[in-house]
Amino acid sequence: MYVPRQFREERPEILAQAMRDIGFAALVTPAPEGLQVSHLPTVLKAEGPDGWCLETHLARPNPHWQLAGRGAPSVAIFGGPQAYVSPGWYASKREHGKVVPTWNYIAVHAHGTLELMEDADQLRSHLEDLTRAHEAGREHPWDVSDAPAEFVAGLTRAIVGLRLRVQRVEGAWKLIQHRSEADRLGTIAGLDAEPGGQAVAAAMRALEAAR
Repeated sequence: MYVPRQFREERPEILAQAMRDIGFAALVTPAPEGLQVSHLPTVLKAEGPDGWCLETHLARPNPHWQLAGRGAPSVAIFGGPQAYVSPGWYASKREHGKVVPTWNYIAVHAHGTLELMEDADQLRSHLEDLTRAHEAGREHPWDVSDAPAEFVAGLTRAIVGLRLRVQRVEGAWKLIQHRSEADRLGTIAGLDAEPGGQAVAAAMRALEAAR
């Protein structure tokens, strides 16, 4: 992924939290007939002092799982909050007018190799971890054990678990860090007032607080 230095995020804890918060990735793996792409829910797990793995699952008819264990490189692409940025929000537009629109976004690419997660207990544990991560905080969180055991067992047989052993992670936080403070604050105010812009505004505000 091409990432200019000023937009590059390399802190492991920030990258890990982004993958956990987004929780959904496009998994891309080369196949003989071209690229195989699947959009999948994920669970990030620590593996040793410095390692990570991503767990996911897909429908058994999806041929993507058949590529696991062959050593081919794969990448899980996490698309974070993103928004159009109007140059009308920049203080510099009023100063000299030499401004154009852009796009702010957060993206994380996790590179590694795929392996099958075939053990039934491991797959059940993965489903429980995935559910609890998204049910946490609800007044009445749903748990896998709430459904009849035979019903869950039948559905589990219809899916295949995958584990991506993460070898390298890239992060892009393109949030106009290179522009003036007045332009950045004007953009935050503009995004706060836009439908769907608040998440990007919050990410920008966090960067301002860290300056």
